[in-house]
Amino acid sequence: MSSSSKTESFTVCVFCGANPGASPQYTAAAQDLAKLLHKNNWTLVYGGGTVGLMGTLARTLVSLSGPNAVHGIIPRALIKFEQGGAIPKTEEYGTTTVVEDMHARKAMMGKLSNAFVAMPGGFGTMEELFEIVTWNQLGIHDCPIVVLNVGGFYDGLLGWVKKAIQEGFIKENMEGILVEAKSVDEVEDLIRSYKPAQGRFDLNWNAEGKD
Repeated sequence: MSSSSKTESFTVCVFCGANPGASPQYTAAAQDLAKLLHKNNWTLVYGGGTVGLMGTLARTLVSLSGPNAVHGIIPRALIKFEQGGAIPKTEEYGTTTVVEDMHARKAMMGKLSNAFVAMPGGFGTMEELFEIVTWNQLGIHDCPIVVLNVGGFYDGLLGWVKKAIQEGFIKENMEGILVEAKSVDEVEDLIRSYKPAQGRFDLNWNAEGKD
């Protein structure tokens, strides 16, 4: 995971659902996000799926930018849920790395990326989003984290953040760790203009305990 400061090129990790959702607006947003990545020549890291919003996002970007623009990371146990029960085809979904568990998946997604976007999704999407938010709070990275609030999907979550601040569980200056995009068009500017929240932990995460 690299610092996002002073960079014009981003590898964007997108967390999103393995289901398409009840409204076609979610699929449309995934397609539009792929177009935005293509326009900026940004690459995608995602959860390696062929179905739902994950599949739409990857297929669309590969169709525009080619397979080298997409890197999916999938735990071995989940392959059986993909199309044909097989590893996604490179020509349709880009490069796929198979890992042994969910922890390895998240670690690799974080290591390869320098910006993060959360689209609508379920439990897995929320778990991935909040782990990367926590890593930012703890000073493990300072990369942009954007919540793409399609059709108000994340209104409740954003309201919970404000409630947790109000009740003293999150410091007010930490609210800026994640920023809201109300449309796909806002994602680019929010990534480029992102500034790490003040008051984040200044901790030494060097594996050897050295500066």
